[in-house]
Amino acid sequence: MRIRLPGLLLLAALAPANAQLPAKPRRALTANDLYRLRTVSDPRVSPEGAWVAYTVSTPDSTKDKSDSDVWMSSWDGETTLRVTSSPDGESKPRFSPDGRWLAFTSGRQEGKGAQLWLLDRRGGEAERVSQVKGGVTDYAWSPDSKRIVLVVDEDIDSIARKDSAEHKTPKPIVIDRYQFKQDISGYLGSSRSHLALFDVSSHRVQTLVDGVRDDDAPVWSPDGRRIAYVSRPIAEPGKTFDADVYVIDAVAGAAPRALTDFAGPDEGPLAWSPDGKWIAFVRGDEPKFYAYHTLRLALVAADGSGAVRVVSDKLDRGVEVVSFGEDGASVMVLVTDDRSRVLGRVRLSDGALSMVIAGSQVIGAASVAPGHIAVLSSTAETPYEVYAVERGTLRPLSQQNRPLMSQVRLAVTSGFSSKSKDGTEVHGMIMRPADVQGPLPTLLIIHGGPKGQDGWEFSLPKQVYVANGYQVLSVNYRGSDGRGSAYQKAIFADWGNKEVMDLLGAVDEAVRSGVADPNHLGIGGWSYGGILTDYTIGTTPRFKAAVSGAGSALWYGIYGTDEYIPQYDLELGAPWKNKALWDKLSWPFFQAEKITTPTLFMGGQSDFNVPIMGGEQMYQALRTLGVSTQLVIYPSQFHGLTVPSYLVDRMNRYVAWYDRYVKAGSK
Repeated sequence: MRIRLPGLLLLAALAPANAQLPAKPRRALTANDLYRLRTVSDPRVSPEGAWVAYTVSTPDSTKDKSDSDVWMSSWDGETTLRVTSSPDGESKPRFSPDGRWLAFTSGRQEGKGAQLWLLDRRGGEAERVSQVKGGVTDYAWSPDSKRIVLVVDEDIDSIARKDSAEHKTPKPIVIDRYQFKQDISGYLGSSRSHLALFDVSSHRVQTLVDGVRDDDAPVWSPDGRRIAYVSRPIAEPGKTFDADVYVIDAVAGAAPRALTDFAGPDEGPLAWSPDGKWIAFVRGDEPKFYAYHTLRLALVAADGSGAVRVVSDKLDRGVEVVSFGEDGASVMVLVTDDRSRVLGRVRLSDGALSMVIAGSQVIGAASVAPGHIAVLSSTAETPYEVYAVERGTLRPLSQQNRPLMSQVRLAVTSGFSSKSKDGTEVHGMIMRPADVQGPLPTLLIIHGGPKGQDGWEFSLPKQVYVANGYQVLSVNYRGSDGRGSAYQKAIFADWGNKEVMDLLGAVDEAVRSGVADPNHLGIGGWSYGGILTDYTIGTTPRFKAAVSGAGSALWYGIYGTDEYIPQYDLELGAPWKNKALWDKLSWPFFQAEKITTPTLFMGGQSDFNVPIMGGEQMYQALRTLGVSTQLVIYPSQFHGLTVPSYLVDRMNRYVAWYDRYVKAGSK
């Protein structure tokens, strides 16, 4: 892995923000532009504020995979350089507080599991400094830059490790736990995430927190004597979706102490107050609302005295902790609010929110150093890039996607609102080709979750649909983020009812307002978007085509085959105890004869989130009934597709299916 130092060799310099690119005729965006689109993430400001490090992931059409590298941009935006250039991925760049080191994780030379690498910014190449079994999934520098706390994935069963090492043939998978499956991880065995201390000088690794819990999100106290972190018990009946904030002295053999004991999630990222007396975190709802909780800012005394104080109750919006203010009187947070994600400060005395960066955008991450704030931000017309925050405005630091964006025509995106038949106000967005008037063939593309939202951020698939002559309607149905706790919880144990009402109400409004052609409507989505597609085409035949990705309809068949068993038991009750509700929720399958919409079903072969069997069952039902249908399975893929050619293939199949049925007969 070749490393080049800032100021010595610029591997890739981008044009400054004020440079003018020559005007060229813009072309239509295509699915193949995925190979040109770069994914920027994880910005980190250096302690002196002179540089911002981040990662850039680039698809490789030859190898059919994406490669992630560490990049840096100077604070003035004049210089951008690539720091790593190995064929293996590097991620999680973190500057040491003294500014000497730039650390990152990489799986290079390892085969499985990322390790910690250090780059001395004074000169030389990066060096791998850890070699822990299972790999390093996260880490944090101590304030004096002499130690690093690692989050290590490790198999706690030494007998199982020895047994596997002595046999080339994989041993049988033995399951003895309540929740035993998880997407990507697969069948859950005895692997746990633990905290370990790494000494920068000696490279010695010592276990800090061990046991049968999962520990993550570590952060050092300002004096470097303690570490706060989040700990989760292994899920068992009656003890699910629990997470608590702990603190431990930064000494091997120290005993951890729980600071919270809420039955639901107390989550990170965490932040210490400048005086070391308080820890900020976010608290969710009680466990049964796992899929719909609104995360609220909370404080707990670092010494365990006193009760937890929830600060942002009046805000009624989900937040994520960024950092304490320098005076300790406020906490900077990311706030999810009605199609946007903004940066603000919550005053601790009364919970009042003041905006730092707002507007029609989605801020994906933020990093703070004294006098400097860098954010990752996207709009409907611009992919995620890194920006400096200055006096309430954003100044570009990275411009990884500027060349592509200067070449293509993009959709015009506008806000949209409608009322459902029960009077509920619903918000969303419409994307249309520029300079096109009148009604268009319209695709209702449904986001997953349901805890999520369609926001003011760039979406390549939606842009591709618009480039092919469609209008895209996005609807934040009840259950979505950004509209408050009651809006999210409205669909608890009542799936496919209010959401479908909201989706159809939005389509009615688009038709009534003259922007959607009622004779040329399509519908589709992935995950919960695929689930709602099944519910909607079972409700109405008005859609000429549907694409249901990673969806399901027969919930009896899903029970015990996916990773959501705790949610089912808490929200729905066991099938044998609440058969009437399970029958009701499974109605798209039990009444499949009502479906006449040509439907394309898709999914990943190795998906443990929403297993492919959910799509297989609905495909089989429609095939048996003689409805036009097709099933596409992506080999060895999990819930989210990652192979670039599969992502391109999926977009092209969406377009081809809609062209075949939605555009048929349109002028």
